[in-house]
Parts: sequence; C-alpha cells; structure tokens
Amino acid sequence: MTAEAESSSAVGVGGRDSRLGPLIITLFGLYARREHNWLSVASLIRLMADLGVEGQAVRSAVSRLKRRGVLRGERHGGAAGYAVADATLEVLEEGDIRIFERNRAAADDGWLVVVFSVPESERDKRHALRTALTRLGFGTAAPGVWVAPGILADETRRTLQRLELTPYVDIFTGDHFAFGDLRAKVSEWWDLDELTALYADFLERYQPVSERAAAGGIAPQEAFAVYLPMLTEWRRLPYRDPGLPLTLLPAGWKGDTAGALFEQLDKALREPARAHALAVVHTS
Repeated sequence: MTAEAESSSAVGVGGRDSRLGPLIITLFGLYARREHNWLSVASLIRLMADLGVEGQAVRSAVSRLKRRGVLRGERHGGAAGYAVADATLEVLEEGDIRIFERNRAAADDGWLVVVFSVPESERDKRHALRTALTRLGFGTAAPGVWVAPGILADETRRTLQRLELTPYVDIFTGDHFAFGDLRAKVSEWWDLDELTALYADFLERYQPVSERAAAGGIAPQEAFAVYLPMLTEWRRLPYRDPGLPLTLLPAGWKGDTAGALFEQLDKALREPARAHALAVVHTS
C-alpha cells in the first residue's frame, strides 16, 4: 500500500471521516507546540492536502475544534491561523507520556479504585466522569466502581482536578485481596478481545511500512503522509490499554508487539516527517 493510500484509508475520502478532528489535533500537537504554538491556515491546508484532505473539509473540522475550545483563532503578522488552547496543551503534554513512554504496571504496583456519587440534578457531571475515566483507561469492576493500575494515580488526580470533578469522587489505592481469579476478573473489567483486535489491525496495517523504511528509507513527504495517520491511530491505544500487568493478560499479548512496531516507526519516520512539515510551515 502506498503512503497516499494509507493516509486516505485513515482519514476517509475527502477527509469526511470522523478521524479528521483527531488527525488535526495530532498535527498541532507535533508541529504547533514547538513553533510558538501556532499554525497558519495556509500551512494547515497544505499539510492536510498531503494527506489527501480537501481544504473545505479541513476548515469545517477546524471550526468544530474551535467551537469545542480545543483550538483558538489567532493572527500572526497579519496571517490567519490557530493556536492550541491552554487546556488542550495540558492534555497533549500528559498524552506524550502515555504515547511515547508506554509505562506498564507490575503486579505489585497495586490498583486504583475510583467511586463517585453525583446528584440526579447534575447528570452532566456523571457523564463527564464516566467519559474521563474511560479515556484514562479505567475498567468497570461494578456499577459506580472503576479500576485501573496503580501507576495511573497521579494522572487520574490531575485529570479530575482539571475537569473540576473532584467534589464527586473518592480515589483509593490498594491490592486485590480476595476473592476469585484476578486474571479472569481483568478480562471482565476490560474488553481484551477488542483491544487484541485493535492491536492486530495496527500490526497488519503498519508492519509493511516498517519493512519498507528498514529496506531503503522513506522520503520526507511520504514519511509525513504515513506518520500522521499512524500516530493518530496509535495514540488512542495506550488509553484503551492502561498498562495492565503482563501476568494478567492473555499469553502472547499483541500489545507489546504492536508497541515495539510503533517505536520502530516513530524512530524511522518522526524526523523526516518533521522536516517536511516544518518546510511547509516556514514557507506558507
């Protein structure tokens, strides 16, 4: 599969796929944060065109991100553009740790348990809590009881503080003392079959790219066209899989194989992709 075909399959024809918003966030996270937290509309349109996305689709997606408070409009030197909102910057910085460090818990790291109670009059807060915990990678042990590896304690606390949800929540840390087989329970608390399928799809899609990169390298523009969709697809996986201990996962867990492939791709594609992106940014 060519780079153009790979990027088109990731974002959909003309960029109409729901993945377009996350793809733009990935682009800003990679190239705006280190460039005075700003990208011109012209450079954004040019870079997204390299992924096969039409300009009107980009403008529509950016408008939606602006309305959601993810991006904000700014003019630099008379040029229209966008910056990443402060709250989004914080999320991206935390995401860097999840995505690029891939921390995995050990059996003796213990567990994090979150319980919450929200008045019926504030159902929006209940939805916000469930959404936040799901995005952090928590599993559901019982109604209103959410569980994650203990290594997520600090990140969970920061996230709930940022979202101003702490009045409704209690957080506990500890060990699973009794009863039943913990490995079996983990497979109930998290959808490991779905995770396995997501990892398998990532491996099937991107193993050929790694082999091509190892055989002869990939030119900057092609590296960019592959790297952006690849990273966008990958960055959701460390949140779906919160770093559960390997001893509690099925034998031959594909998450580690997929993680190794991601590291290979990141090493091979990151710098040439960045070279292309910055060349566009500095000439648009």
